[in-house]
Amino acid sequence: MLWGVVLWQTDGAGGSLVSLLPIVAIFLVFYFLLILPNQKRQKKLQHMLADLKNGDRVTTSGGIHGTIVGMKDEYIVLRVPPEQVKLEVLRSAVSSVQTTGEQQSS
Repeated sequence: MLWGVVLWQTDGAGGSLVSLLPIVAIFLVFYFLLILPNQKRQKKLQHMLADLKNGDRVTTSGGIHGTIVGMKDEYIVLRVPPEQVKLEVLRSAVSSVQTTGEQQSS
């Protein structure tokens, strides 16, 4: 009985480890709920931007729908209907892609 009381009242290294446990648990929760999904989304976006090619129908973050007709380093050239106007936009402005295979099946 006396040993149980002594073990609960120690302020040694075990006490500091137990006090750090909630902080570590909070960090793990933040990592799995916030950081990891954001990294996956970023990788998916980078992969999509790297796979852009002529003929893909894209939507920009500004809401412009068009077809890619040319590509440069950081820019893509979009043909926008109905007047077939050509716009040069940043590659990073593309928010979604509909490839030519998806257009034919629709």
